Amino acid sequence: MADQFFVVYQLQGYTEYNMLRHFEKLLRAFPYSKLSQGESVLRVSAVSFSEPALFEMSWQDPVRPSAILAAIREHHGGDCASAIDTWWDLWQHDTEWKLTPTRAVLTCFGPRFEDREGDLRIEFGIDTHFLPQPELPNYLLMAQSNIRSLLHLVEDLERVLAVEKRRLETESGENLAEKLLAALPEVRA
Repeated sequence: MADQFFVVYQLQGYTEYNMLRHFEKLLRAFPYSKLSQGESVLRVSAVSFSEPALFEMSWQDPVRPSAILAAIREHHGGDCASAIDTWWDLWQHDTEWKLTPTRAVLTCFGPRFEDREGDLRIEFGIDTHFLPQPELPNYLLMAQSNIRSLLHLVEDLERVLAVEKRRLETESGENLAEKLLAALPEVRA
C-alpha cells in the first residue's frame, strides 16, 4: 500500500531569526520540475495547521525562490510555518515510463509553531515512486533513477545546511529501507 514519504531536518543553531536563511538554502537547492506547466502554491500558517492559512499565493511554474522568500518575509514569525507545494520530475508509469512532474511540499517551521516537525521538511509524495514494482517493465532501472534523484537532493542539502539530524519517515511509520529490501528479494540473498 502506498505511503506518504518525507525527510525531516533538524539544524544546528536554528532560530526564528535565521530560519528563512535556512529555508532559502533549501529552496535554491531543490530541483524544481522542468516539465511542469502548472502552479506552485505558498501557504503560510500561524500557530497550527488546524488554523486557516494566514497567507496563500500561487505562481505559474517555474518557481522563483526569490519571489517565494519575498512573500514569506511579509508574514514571517516564529510561530508560523511556510510551505510551498511544488513539483519535481520523477519517473512514473502510466501506459509507459515517463519523466513526470511529481508533487513535493517544502516546509519551514518556526520554532514556536505547534505542529512543528523538525526545522525543515520535504514531503516527496508516495513511497511507491522510489520502490521497485516488479509487475512493471524496467522497474529496477526506473526506481533506481528516482532513488538517485532523492539521494542527490539529500547530498546537496547536506552540503548547504548545518544538519544536526535527518530523518527519513513515512506517514504510517513504516521503515522505507525495510520496504525497499522487501521489494528486492534478490538483494537480501
